[in-house]
Amino acid sequence: MEIEKVGVIGAGQMGNGIAHVMALAGYDVMMTDISQDALDKAVALIGKNLDRQVSREKIAQADRDAAMSRISTTLTLTDLGQTDLVIEAATERETVKDQIFKELLPALKPDTILTSNTSSISITRLASRTDRPEKFMGFHFMNPVPVMKLVELIRGIATDEPTYKACLNVVERLGKTAASAEDFPAFIVNRILVPMINEAVYTLYEGVGNVRSIDEAMKLGANHPMGPLELADFIGLDTCLAIMNVLHDGLADTKYRPCPLLTKYVEAGWLGRKTGRGFYDYRGETPVPTR
Repeated sequence: MEIEKVGVIGAGQMGNGIAHVMALAGYDVMMTDISQDALDKAVALIGKNLDRQVSREKIAQADRDAAMSRISTTLTLTDLGQTDLVIEAATERETVKDQIFKELLPALKPDTILTSNTSSISITRLASRTDRPEKFMGFHFMNPVPVMKLVELIRGIATDEPTYKACLNVVERLGKTAASAEDFPAFIVNRILVPMINEAVYTLYEGVGNVRSIDEAMKLGANHPMGPLELADFIGLDTCLAIMNVLHDGLADTKYRPCPLLTKYVEAGWLGRKTGRGFYDYRGETPVPTR
């Protein structure tokens, strides 16, 4: 199965990163979103990030220009119907994803592969509501996409071997490494990572340490490049909470109970870097702990 044209649904943090690496690897990319402003900002950001790679001598100017020329945008979801591979990178809400696939399906070629960049939602369940569960799988990039080397490939219960192999070939062409995961809540990375973050929030909630001491302890004591609370702010506290809820609901184990303090921050709208406040306040020149 030859993949040359890739459709990316969503022009946010993940979508623009996926479009960036796909175009750089030689794929023609069509990106869609419900907002023209979001599409314009995504294309500008991709250009800026490619310029940074040129300045660091990671890529040549010609590669940058060629990548930009391969990216097109549209506000019409069904325009993605003629692509060979669709990667959905919309918001992490199952009802939204279901609606996107429902609208897209009638326009798709029979052999188009459908994938989702979901970090935790059941691939089997998403696939079951489409007309091609055997050509559906999880294609989970890590954030930030141009920098992170891993992609989780998640097979639903119906995913066939040619679909898996086609997606594996794409990952290899991107110069990234694939980790194959079974379709259980949060897959591999988030199954391990987000409960660690949740435990760090419990450590804060119970007064065992403050924000700075918890992050310093894990950076210097476990050699983590970012502390868990700093990382939570980077990921987005709403995303962390959503993943904990998926784990708690999907595995019915109390060890995955979201920390009440995490819930409280999300209720306050303090979602991390993207809103200017989370476990740190980012509104000044340097981040300041909020607890």
